[in-house]
Amino acid sequence: MTPRPHAHIPATAVLLIAGAVLSFSVLDTCMKYLAGRYPVPLLVWARWTVQVVAMVLWLVPTMRWNLVRTPQLGMQVVRGATLIGSSVMFITALRYLPLAETTALNYTTPTLVILMAVVFLGERMTRPRAALVVAGILGMLLIVRPGAEMFRGAAVLGLGSAVCYALYQILTRKLASEDPRVSLFYPALVGMVLMTAVWPWFGTPAHVTWPDVGLIVFAGVLGTLGHFLLILALQRAPASGLTPFTYLQLVWSTLLGWVAFGQFPDGFTLLGMAVIAGSGLALAWHERRHSRTLAPAPNPTTID
Repeated sequence: MTPRPHAHIPATAVLLIAGAVLSFSVLDTCMKYLAGRYPVPLLVWARWTVQVVAMVLWLVPTMRWNLVRTPQLGMQVVRGATLIGSSVMFITALRYLPLAETTALNYTTPTLVILMAVVFLGERMTRPRAALVVAGILGMLLIVRPGAEMFRGAAVLGLGSAVCYALYQILTRKLASEDPRVSLFYPALVGMVLMTAVWPWFGTPAHVTWPDVGLIVFAGVLGTLGHFLLILALQRAPASGLTPFTYLQLVWSTLLGWVAFGQFPDGFTLLGMAVIAGSGLALAWHERRHSRTLAPAPNPTTID
């Protein structure tokens, strides 16, 4: 019997992906609060160091040195560096921009992945793909309106974070044969090492209160938990089927930004977020429908 091209999406997978993006949204909320009090390099170092420690405690007893064994070490390191670059720019943008708008700008990643896949992977730019790319760009322009308050350097950092994250996803495709636990560990390891080297040059002395130490550790654990839930979800359902549910992160971020910081998007921004989400959902549906003829869709977009 020929298998169905699109399997049923279990409710468990949907709950796991919803939990993952909620974890990332709470993480981003914590980082926005902390970014106003402490240097960004310190926060990025702490976020990924906590993940390294958590993964070592979790996986080393069973995997031992296999956790760092990879036939493509150089690509793993470069891939990790792109994710850390995305993290640095995203947290810096969070310091100056509302949570919902910064998250929405990062959700232009699917649009950028299409463009990069055409350039670097030789994928076809079909008419539906081109239309969805244009829609994603229009949604971004509705948020970052020339002449508006959002149109400033921090918004450029938000878009730069999306570019780095898109490149990270392209490299993830190239490493599809790797053990996902190894691919999850390397970015955290690279982030810890890079930020340890960067801190003496770009960091400034900071006295961190014990409550904030607890909040930083909590944020790092949330990031690890979010990635773990994402892996569990992908084990139960295809990425193309889960992608639509990742847009719950826009909802979580809007609500958390409103409750925690009193920042609610204006009408144009809400329209831009809707256009970005709509184009992303349409892209996920298109890629899933044509999965037999097009290259596999990237992993679901989640912002951590």
